[in-house]
Amino acid sequence: MTQGPLPFFVYGTLLPGEHNHDRFLRGRTRDERPAVLPGALLYEGPGYPYATDGHGTVTGSLVTAAPDAYPELLRLLDGLEEYVGPDHPRNLYERVVRTVLPRAEGPAPPGPVRAWVYLAATAVARSLRTGGTVVPGGDWLTRRPPPAPRTP
Repeated sequence: MTQGPLPFFVYGTLLPGEHNHDRFLRGRTRDERPAVLPGALLYEGPGYPYATDGHGTVTGSLVTAAPDAYPELLRLLDGLEEYVGPDHPRNLYERVVRTVLPRAEGPAPPGPVRAWVYLAATAVARSLRTGGTVVPGGDWLTRRPPPAPRTP
């Protein structure tokens, strides 16, 4: 089944200030706003995170592609996330549709939005559940320890 041009929920290296944000998203988006993905857990990865279905919430951004950039952005993000196709054995992530909750901006909170989310592929998710490290609070940007104090 073909989906329309859904927005993307990003939660790791594609967030503003992270190394893949400008590389993949700059000039290709119409809107980026804070959002959360309920019913998910966030795990540490080798320099990037993995989200899985679970009993938690993942913090990220809801990214709407510029209309003329959607096909290119979909292709670029599928490549970055090593997504070959639905349930393909070489997938690192699966691209799935989930309900995302944009964070309130203004007087009335926005409603739920259906969006593409890259979740850990089945084999990766199984490994994470048995031996992975959950990112406390589901926020990739808070996983880093605070910077060490500078000494004179």
